[in-house]
Amino acid sequence: MTIRHTRLTLAALAGLALLGACGSGDAPAAPEASETATVLDNGMTVTEVVDARQTHLKAVGKAFKTISDNLKAGEPDIAAIQAAAASVPSETADMADWFPEGSGPASGVKTDALPAIWENKADFDSKIADFQAASATLASTAEAGDIAAISEAFKATGATCKSCHETYRADD
Repeated sequence: MTIRHTRLTLAALAGLALLGACGSGDAPAAPEASETATVLDNGMTVTEVVDARQTHLKAVGKAFKTISDNLKAGEPDIAAIQAAAASVPSETADMADWFPEGSGPASGVKTDALPAIWENKADFDSKIADFQAASATLASTAEAGDIAAISEAFKATGATCKSCHETYRADD
């Protein structure tokens, strides 16, 4: 590289550095305090609430997968089904509290929860109650150990999930 090219390169880099330091005037303003840091009435941030409910729902999904896989197996593991079924009612005991006002998609936190949850809160809460009742039935049915009865209770519990997801969950 010649001295002339070196000087031109240095001048160009200095100009770019100056533009970067001064800004072009088109740069976006610094973001305001994020909605995700807003503390909700329950004392948690939106991010904490959404993360917690997703963690609980993933645990329920894992329990359902265990039950489903075992019901399809040639020789189901009754103990695994019983443990998974028993975990669902305890995992979801406070499910109605997982959806406080302000924890929906408008918060800016990625969630599959639809605004309809807060627009139709009474119906949503009713669907949660239906799910909780069905999951309690599933747990007690699993404890008895009758595979055919467990299968029916599992289908009924799954139907309560589906009825809620159809209205209140995106990407389903």
